[in-house]
Amino acid sequence: MGLFKKEKIYKGNIDIQKVATKFSDYLTSDKWKVQSRVEGNKVVIQAQKGGILRDIVAADRALTFVMEKVPEGMKVTVGVGKWIQNLAVTAIETLLLSELFLVVDVPEMLWNSHVENELLKKLDDIVNSS
Repeated sequence: MGLFKKEKIYKGNIDIQKVATKFSDYLTSDKWKVQSRVEGNKVVIQAQKGGILRDIVAADRALTFVMEKVPEGMKVTVGVGKWIQNLAVTAIETLLLSELFLVVDVPEMLWNSHVENELLKKLDDIVNSS
């Protein structure tokens, strides 16, 4: 078992709130249950999908995306996290100090890697079109 998360830097002057809104809209239109929190120059988006995801991943887990404005552009961290109840009213600093990303086993890691790669490709498209 190991901690499984990915980080990616998008270079340039990127409006993270605009990107986060477009990405959340895409996830919602693709039948994901989505919740997000925007605070300052950070955004946390959590997404759960019924069906296969619920069968493979525990019901209290979600793909978690953290977007953060950094000097070179926008840093995105993605991985499996615990579904945070009432994310909209939880301070992001509190979230970042907690265990936002979880340790996962190998089969879950492989499946999540596939899903994360697909969603990161969509995020690439959104960032490049903004």
